[in-house]
Amino acid sequence: MPDSMSEQLRQDMACESLLECFHGLKALDREVFQSIVGHDGRLTIDEIADAVDRERSTAYRSVQRLLDAGFVRKEQINYENGGYYHAFEAADTDEVADDMQRMLNDWYAKMGQLIGEYREKYDDVSTPAASAEH
Repeated sequence: MPDSMSEQLRQDMACESLLECFHGLKALDREVFQSIVGHDGRLTIDEIADAVDRERSTAYRSVQRLLDAGFVRKEQINYENGGYYHAFEAADTDEVADDMQRMLNDWYAKMGQLIGEYREKYDDVSTPAASAEH
């Protein structure tokens, strides 16, 4: 992943890159997310692990990161005779997109504030040099 914003803006990005860009998720997380989205219905951890050809614990950690980021929802399914298991499905696309838009707006506002602080801090420093040139 590029180190600077200017490098990020120059590179080609796909919508899947938002997983890494907004939430710092890994390539495996993207693969797990795509397997969940590509499946009709909910998946268990075992089904997800099989889909991405990883150990169950590795798949679980990836799903947990996706849950934390809000890309996936978890549902507890109860057996009739007791016990339960968890099934996972993609979160609502509009909710996820709205959340990312809010994060982007917050980031944009913060960057605007920092640019304003930069102007205030360095405006006095650069003014004498500019007037000496004229």
